[in-house]
Amino acid sequence: MWREERPEITRKVTWAASLGDRSENADYQYNKKKLREIDRRVRYLRKCLENLKVVDYSSQQENKVYFGAWVEIENEQGQVLELRLVGYDEIFGRRDYISIDSPMARALVGKEEDDDVTVKTETDIKEWWINRIWYDPTDKL
Repeated sequence: MWREERPEITRKVTWAASLGDRSENADYQYNKKKLREIDRRVRYLRKCLENLKVVDYSSQQENKVYFGAWVEIENEQGQVLELRLVGYDEIFGRRDYISIDSPMARALVGKEEDDDVTVKTETDIKEWWINRIWYDPTDKL
């Protein structure tokens, strides 16, 4: 974003500005807006980096579900899901990541393999079973 998109957009803004009247220049206005969006996103990411804390996995976590764990769960209908418990800002459209603050994650934390898990939401209660827990993504079967 910072090294590829921003320089390209900056060149477009400079070119569009050189054409004259900026108030009626759609290229200038559009690319200037895009440049502000990139800058806003970069500021947000830099702020996130300042508050970043690396989680070190301890041997006490090995067979239990905690932050960063991959979990394979199954329900009565045989539906199998592989999920990873992450922070809310780490999801970014990943379907296999769930927020540590979600009802599913809260129900999973501290559980072990073969444990039953009851997930309560505002509208439903579902039962799941933990088939497998792992922390290293290369351990995936």
